[in-house]
Amino acid sequence: MVSNSKYSKGARSMPQRIMILATDGFEQSELEQPKATLEDAGYEAIVVSPEDGEIRGFSDKEWGNPVSVDLTVDEAEASEFDALVLPGGQINPDILRMNKKAVQLVGDFCVQGKPVAAICHGPWLLAEADVITGKKVTSWPSLRTDLANAGADVVDKEVAIDGNLITSRNPGDIPAFCDALIAQLKQTDPSGDAQKAA
Repeated sequence: MVSNSKYSKGARSMPQRIMILATDGFEQSELEQPKATLEDAGYEAIVVSPEDGEIRGFSDKEWGNPVSVDLTVDEAEASEFDALVLPGGQINPDILRMNKKAVQLVGDFCVQGKPVAAICHGPWLLAEADVITGKKVTSWPSLRTDLANAGADVVDKEVAIDGNLITSRNPGDIPAFCDALIAQLKQTDPSGDAQKAA
């Protein structure tokens, strides 16, 4: 497990719950590193997928380590979480964007104004949920036309932040992606820890 001590905190009275929505074919580092960073910072990171059991990602074009699924999309509701993380990988978002409940969850997080962080191919789900019209986003290069066609203002930078949306391009952007997500979570932290940390 990846540890990032710069975010380590003591126990939180009521940790914010962060949904990580993924299925088979996610980019291993884009799920594992944000998950570890969130947990090191005292957040509860919950993996949600269309089916229970385990999902597997890719790491350097090989199948990666399995990750346990905590809840299925049918068991999860955006109202029970404080933020959403969408890892990339070519297969993962392509499968998820064909799952009506997964797309609905993405839309629900956006409608509720909660932080939504998508990296690499993850923004494909934002386009499918029709939540990026007029929003500044970035992604893996092959998605940029799709995002522009969905009405987004597509930029090429390691992190694009527009309101509650945080997007990044690739695994090399993970540190900046995690920094932006943690910063936004601290702003929305109901426990008051964000004000103490500022």
